[in-house]
Amino acid sequence: MEPDDQSGLMQAFEVANVINENAHTRTLLFKGRLESAQPGQFVMAWLPEVGERPFSIAASVPLAITVSSVGTVSAALHQLKPGERAWVRGPLGTGFRLTGSKHLLVGGGYGAAPLSFLAKEALRQDGQVRVCLGAKTETELLMQQRLHDMGCEVRVATEDGSKGARGLVTQVVEQAISDERPDCLYACGPTGMLLALAELCKRHQVPAQLSFEALIRCGVGLCGSCELPDAVCNQVGLPTGWLVCHDGPIAFLS
Repeated sequence: MEPDDQSGLMQAFEVANVINENAHTRTLLFKGRLESAQPGQFVMAWLPEVGERPFSIAASVPLAITVSSVGTVSAALHQLKPGERAWVRGPLGTGFRLTGSKHLLVGGGYGAAPLSFLAKEALRQDGQVRVCLGAKTETELLMQQRLHDMGCEVRVATEDGSKGARGLVTQVVEQAISDERPDCLYACGPTGMLLALAELCKRHQVPAQLSFEALIRCGVGLCGSCELPDAVCNQVGLPTGWLVCHDGPIAFLS
């Protein structure tokens, strides 16, 4: 989509509520809106004297971002309370494009953060939504109950077997594809998982939309810090020099 007129400008957003998702992850609900935002896009969130980092959009009306505490900026965002403010630039990047009516959503670790936004839009269009979530352990799972309550069929895998199937999420994804072939697979998570899903979808001839993660600094394709490695581009069929913030974060694979 074309960015809206405000996408490159910092806007102050007041925190309305904070939801604890798990021990390391919180969702910040703001009082403002980003009505033009699409599932899969991201914003750059900034705090004075702390810094700026990218975060997936968890909802647009009102704006919400889900933050896992993994660095200085995310840790500072975790300390925000209702009434305090963060500054946001966006929406940025390319969003998911809903294809067909049978949707399979896959989230790995905190990469599952934007899936409720995508599921909500798919359900609004009367789509059938199945979700596969993976994490190292049950305590690290994200969005399972929320997606279930929305009306999605949810399957879970944990590496230690503490919840759902024992092993990697790709195992339950392959079973879900075998049970009923989706019109498209949409995935967010670590690169290794995305590469495995790309091979899986190629084998089963299922179109895929994969949301890649990278070190994003500028958010608009100027600095080049988020360029995908050539080996990754070659493996999934993307042109070399592909920038996660500008050309993605969604890669469309047919």
